[in-house]
Amino acid sequence: MRPTIRVLDPPQIDRILHEAGRILAEVGYEVRGPRLRKRLIAAGLPQDPQGRILFPQEVVTTALASTPSSVRLFDRDGKQYADLGGDRVHFVPGSSGLQVLDAETGEVRLANTRDFTDYVRLCDGLEHIHYLATAFSTNRDIDPQVADAWRLYLTLTQSKKPVVSGAFTEHGVPRMAEMMATFRDGRRDLASRPMSIFTITATGNFRYSEDSCQNLLDCADWGIPVEIVPVTIMGLIAPVTLVEAAVFHVADVLAGLVMAQLARPGVPVLFGGAPATFHMRAATSPMMAIEALRLDLAYLEVAKHLDLPTQAYMAFSDSKLLDAQAGAETLASALLAAIAGVNSVSGPGMLDYLLVFSPEKLVFDNEMCGQALHFVSDPEFQDSPDLVEMARRLISEDHLLTDTHTIEHWRKALFLPGNVIDRLNRDTWSKAGGWRLMKRARAEVQARLQRYTPPDTDPKIVAELQRILRGGMREPAPLPDIPPPAVKARPPVAPARRGRKFKRKK
Repeated sequence: MRPTIRVLDPPQIDRILHEAGRILAEVGYEVRGPRLRKRLIAAGLPQDPQGRILFPQEVVTTALASTPSSVRLFDRDGKQYADLGGDRVHFVPGSSGLQVLDAETGEVRLANTRDFTDYVRLCDGLEHIHYLATAFSTNRDIDPQVADAWRLYLTLTQSKKPVVSGAFTEHGVPRMAEMMATFRDGRRDLASRPMSIFTITATGNFRYSEDSCQNLLDCADWGIPVEIVPVTIMGLIAPVTLVEAAVFHVADVLAGLVMAQLARPGVPVLFGGAPATFHMRAATSPMMAIEALRLDLAYLEVAKHLDLPTQAYMAFSDSKLLDAQAGAETLASALLAAIAGVNSVSGPGMLDYLLVFSPEKLVFDNEMCGQALHFVSDPEFQDSPDLVEMARRLISEDHLLTDTHTIEHWRKALFLPGNVIDRLNRDTWSKAGGWRLMKRARAEVQARLQRYTPPDTDPKIVAELQRILRGGMREPAPLPDIPPPAVKARPPVAPARRGRKFKRKK
């Protein structure tokens, strides 16, 4: 049986949808993108006297009917990689960071191309981080006009995994779509075998900005799946109470979903979000506040009720370091996300309100996500042991380590974390050097980077990608250098676990 969790009852879900529908039909949205606005009006959507676009209930109903209940993602080679729907859970690094936590100095600094390249190579081999994200900016390394495309270029050339991405600028999507299409047989093939999900951020205050509108329209035109992600801040731009905040959140997502379906019926849309609370004393917006996590679960229940694929920002931490707070917030939210069946969970690797990325935290989060996935797994054991006989064998042998049932099933039944997580007894841990968490995580990062093998990429495709990049620059400039993969060597290794040896009694 799969574990489940609920924070709403059916009448509350009905109320949220009813009130969100009233906001859509009676308050409407300020749609600032002129092209998208024009298309909505041409589709027959009414306006109020102030020019706000109104979304009648029948329009919302029709849009929901044309939105797929799942999203298929394909890898760079065009092979199906992930099916986002139902309660199938996938973890993916968070996005929007500007800085990295430098493990060598312990300081936070602006990220660069070397950092991003190392991140892609590291993430490419993580077992429980299912696909990539263009997680943080490379800042001053490249012309801001093509910064989003540069991150996508590094991802496409260093890994075959799908990627969650998005455009920094109003007209960035076509350039990035053209880059992805170089790995497909043209535009229609990219739409039928997408390798990316693009994030569309609802601006708040019942408004969609120029950038969000144009990006949404371009994604729809290219057939690129999108995730609609409102940043619903309880107590600041949304009600401070759960159900009422959920109404605002759901309205924001449904507005984006309707606009996407009117632009291109059938384009995949994930029902997403990145809610937070407003801390009345610190004047910050913690996304891992318990009330924000409860709002995550509430809007996810509404999305499941509508049979829509889901996204959420969870499995990260608002803490500044990889510390006890980071571990608690990450595992708690990853576990909630897994139990709730979130299809695409954005967040691993991120700290400090999604502003800071840490490779060491990413390998730590890989272990946390693995445990969360294991918690909701449902191993199908083929046999049902005779427990009375097993009890007799235990009495006879004092343990079940070498029992046939244990040997057959322990690999599925137990999650054995890697070296980042400490499972040594104190004496063994102390004799092995007493490695603390950050040191173990740093050793794991180095070991994985040295195991990385780059994918083969056709030089003609690389040249075409670079041509597209240079075509978007305001002035001609050389592209940043990409560091070669780490030299294969023996990296520092965290102390291995030691166990007692048991022999079957005769």
